[in-house]
Amino acid sequence: MLYSMTGFGRAESMVNGRLVIVELKALNGKQFEVMTKLPPILRSYELDIRNILNGVLLRGNIDLTVIVKQQGSGKPMVVNTDLALFYYEGMKQIADKIGITQDNVISTLMRMPEVVAPDQDMVSEEDWESIKKIINIAAAQLMEHRLQEGSAMLKDITLRITNIEQYMEKVILLEGERMERIRTKLGQWLADMVGKDKVDANRFEQEMIYYLERLDFTEEKTRLKQHCHYFHESIIVNDNAIGRKLNFILQEIGREVNTLGSKANHAEIQQIVINMKDELEKAKELVLNIL
Repeated sequence: MLYSMTGFGRAESMVNGRLVIVELKALNGKQFEVMTKLPPILRSYELDIRNILNGVLLRGNIDLTVIVKQQGSGKPMVVNTDLALFYYEGMKQIADKIGITQDNVISTLMRMPEVVAPDQDMVSEEDWESIKKIINIAAAQLMEHRLQEGSAMLKDITLRITNIEQYMEKVILLEGERMERIRTKLGQWLADMVGKDKVDANRFEQEMIYYLERLDFTEEKTRLKQHCHYFHESIIVNDNAIGRKLNFILQEIGREVNTLGSKANHAEIQQIVINMKDELEKAKELVLNIL
């Protein structure tokens, strides 16, 4: 299974007369980082919430929003007098400066944010257990969303690696011609420089063998084939967080492709290598979004 790094999850439920809404959004991230927006009633549980999400979501930049809405009437209310006085001093300064009366200041203060609010300072252990279940449901929905996106990505990234393998087959077909072309080119160059009758054939063959060995990319072909095969094997493993491993394999594939390009000395093979690099870059972009 393949999981995307991005996803969204939402869950809500009533807990002891309060409507609890949990929303989670995940974006790309090398590590696990959480940005939380919690009501005052849950701030003391922030570390517990982070541990819950870390155990389920594993990696990525996570935005968590928890909303708690008091339902019904007759619930105890509290007035934040310190905050009301703070607002009042600001209003008084403005009124004195522009010379207006302070009519209806109390009604205005009562409408200011968080001056009057439900008394929600405490959450019982039973309520906290219920809230944890809501958080877990939202996290499970996010992982399901990640799985759906990952299924689509699996087909695309597998195609990119398959294309690289097919390009390698084209390189193999050109390899014999490449070696013969290099031999002919060097022989002609040497004959033009010193004269054909002055070329020592035995010495020329010895030097040619040494030179062609340096340009031989049999080992690169073998390693590239192995890396691609390992990529195909790894991507179907039942691992929730395979992104880092796939990225390392792509780095190894990139090394072999680059070496092929530097050793090619053949226009058509170099064009094929460029196409291989293009497929590799597309695969890297996809892997960046894999959990």
